[in-house]
Amino acid sequence: MSPDPPESPSGGPSRGDEDRVDRSGGTGGKLRRLFRGTLPGCWGALLLACLSFTPSLLPRGGVLQGLVCGISAAIGYGLGVVAAWVWRAFADREARSASRRSWLVWLVCAGGLFGFSFAVGQYWQHEIRRLMEVRDYNVLAAVACPLVAVVVFFLVLLTGRGVRGLYHRAADLLGRWIGRRAARAVGWLLVAGLAWTTFTGLLLDGFVNAANETFSLRDTKTPEGVRQPATALRSGGPGSLVPWDSLGREGRVFTGSGPSAPDIGAFTHRTAQEPIRAYAGLATSEDTESRAARAVADLERAGGFERANLLVVTTTGSGWVDPAAVDTFEYLGNGDSATVAIQYSYLPSWLSYLVDQSKARAAGRELFDAVYDTWSDLPQERRPRLFVAGESLGSFGGETAFSGEYDLRNRTAGTLFAGPPNFNTLFREFSDDRDPGSPETEPVYKAGRTVRFTDDPATGMPPADRPWEDTRVLYLMNPSDPIVWWSPNLALSEPDWIGEAPGDDVLEEMVWVPLVTFWQVTADLPFATDVPDGHGHTYKAAYVDGWNAVMRPSGLTAQDLDRLREIVAPQR
Repeated sequence: MSPDPPESPSGGPSRGDEDRVDRSGGTGGKLRRLFRGTLPGCWGALLLACLSFTPSLLPRGGVLQGLVCGISAAIGYGLGVVAAWVWRAFADREARSASRRSWLVWLVCAGGLFGFSFAVGQYWQHEIRRLMEVRDYNVLAAVACPLVAVVVFFLVLLTGRGVRGLYHRAADLLGRWIGRRAARAVGWLLVAGLAWTTFTGLLLDGFVNAANETFSLRDTKTPEGVRQPATALRSGGPGSLVPWDSLGREGRVFTGSGPSAPDIGAFTHRTAQEPIRAYAGLATSEDTESRAARAVADLERAGGFERANLLVVTTTGSGWVDPAAVDTFEYLGNGDSATVAIQYSYLPSWLSYLVDQSKARAAGRELFDAVYDTWSDLPQERRPRLFVAGESLGSFGGETAFSGEYDLRNRTAGTLFAGPPNFNTLFREFSDDRDPGSPETEPVYKAGRTVRFTDDPATGMPPADRPWEDTRVLYLMNPSDPIVWWSPNLALSEPDWIGEAPGDDVLEEMVWVPLVTFWQVTADLPFATDVPDGHGHTYKAAYVDGWNAVMRPSGLTAQDLDRLREIVAPQR
């Protein structure tokens, strides 16, 4: 950065300074002004850029770190400019250009502080990779981090100055017809409205529509190795009410795979049944209610309500169901089980997480209600045990069928939710109203009488000294899962979980920094599943102990559970 005329609170030079630069430099002056900055802004950018190297939940590559650093620096620059403007207002003095000596001091400090922060940040990233046993490390990407940060910083800064320039033009035009103060106020409102409309109406909607078209084409394909079921016990098989082609990509994976009766019998050493799986894709029916009805009708046709265990799963994103969740349920039930699910979106989980929450809510409610209507009409002695499950956005949808703890206890035999998003209604209610003294990372709700939480079900679900009878509701939540801990509130308020003792895979050095931590955890979201099992947003082996606690099958030993973990989540 080099010195520039003083800026206004909007983040750029004052109007008078702009005019002077324009007259003196023409087009070249405008370009130089765009890439120049004020000293207070640069100090703010340096401070937040250095703080961006503090650790978050997951290991970050060099490019991702550069993105976080650049955004943080741009925010810091704006805060520095605003702080200087506020100070001048209270001091009742005009802005003045910084001396060359002041810029020299900043340059020396910038080199030393940024270099030190970068080095310490690399050490922290090494420690996070060690905790999670992540061995991938790209030296070139790490070296490219500062360059990426600079590019991102200037892109954000230029965007802000472009908006400011548009405001000045709008204010000048309006000033021809109305007063100067009114022109400024109306100009800001117009520019802010235009920017918001452009982002949400054109950019965001256009991106979502393009993604929807792209993934709808992907939905027509069948992964290699998946075959149409030859059994009438699966949707898409002989006699099914749901055509194979209408299941969608993930629906075909769900019904065309999974353990067979011989596979289950080899584990339990007993004669096992062939599990039932029912599913309806987006192409099966036009609306959620009729899609749920079709899936339940196919479940009933296959004899799902005659099994001992019945599982209602709300899918994530494009209709995906974690194989570990359903496979484990079928193994522990000796195949005497049925599972039903429906698709509600073409989009992958991370994008559905942002734009398809209402569809997930409708899918979870409509599917459970359709199952419950048929189930409740059966004689009590013939009803299967009714379970509910969901991972990530699926847990959000699964929760919406219930009003609270009593409803979950009265209408299900057990529930298992994994990686619940922070905005889940019941999850937030249970966590926020936790018993005094219990941490947010592993809360205790109503002494654990129905609802419990754990990051490792193999080691128990607190409180260990209190009975857990009747219906069991269990939440699996890894300490390093950004899906669980991300919230817009991270920007301006410190959550309890950061100040508490960290989990086994979270560094003690992770601290909350206003604005910076929000962007760090936001950057973790798309990579939440790119870490080994048991970390981030991966819960494969945890389903074994989780379902064992919720279903309470008899006759299983610790060695049996170890063998099942190797089956559903083999170590590589």
